[in-house]
Amino acid sequence: MSQDTKKAVVLVSGGLDSATVLAIAQQAGFECYALSFDYGQRHRTELAAASVVAKHLGAKTHRTFMLDLAQFGGSALTDSSIDVPKQHEEGIPVTYVPARNTVFLSIALAWAEVLAAYDIFIGVNAIDYSGYPDCRPEYIEAYQRMATLATKTGVEGQRIKINTPLLHLSKSQIIQRGVSLGLDYGLTLSCYDPNPQGLACGQCDSCRLRHEGFIEAGFKDPTKYVSG
Repeated sequence: MSQDTKKAVVLVSGGLDSATVLAIAQQAGFECYALSFDYGQRHRTELAAASVVAKHLGAKTHRTFMLDLAQFGGSALTDSSIDVPKQHEEGIPVTYVPARNTVFLSIALAWAEVLAAYDIFIGVNAIDYSGYPDCRPEYIEAYQRMATLATKTGVEGQRIKINTPLLHLSKSQIIQRGVSLGLDYGLTLSCYDPNPQGLACGQCDSCRLRHEGFIEAGFKDPTKYVSG
C-alpha cells in the first residue's frame, strides 16, 4: 500500500444513507474500513445488508462489532415490548436508541487510531430524518471537539475528522448522489420493522422517508415491501 493512501473508517448499517456515504468515501479515494454493529437490535436483516453493501462497494475490510444495547432497552429497535410506530410521531420517537451514535462513533474512533486513519464517515442527516438528537450538526461539532481532546492522535496534533457528507441533504438529494455513483439501492434495507424474510414494512418512519425520497428524486423505489 502506498504511504499516500488515505484510510477511513466508515459506519455501515445496511441502510440507504450509510451505503451512500461508503460510496462517497470510496469515490474520494479513501481505503475504506467498513464498521457495522450488532448492538442487540431486534431485526438483524440490516446486518446481512451491510455485509452485502460493503462487499459490493469494495471496502478494504468489513467488521461487525458486538455490543448489547438491548440490555438497557428503552427503544423500539432494541426492546420487543415497545412497538415500532407505523405513524409519524412528533418529538423524539421511540425508535431513538439512547446514545447510539455516541457509542458507535467512539468505537470507530478507537479503530481509526489503531489503523492510523484520520477520517471517520457517518451517514447522519439533519433534514429528512426522524428527529434523533445525535443526528444534529451541533452534536457532530461537539463530538469532533471531544474526539480531538480524547485521543493520542489529537493530542499529538493530527485530528481525526468526523465526515458527515449527508448532513444537510434531503433524502431525494442523497438518492440522486448515490445513483450518480452507481449505487444499487436494492441491496440496502432501511426499515425499522422488517418481516422475518427481510421485507420492509412500508409503514414505519424510515420506510416513509425512503419511499418519498425516491419519488422526489424521480427514481423507482427498488425496496422489497411486505405489501408489494
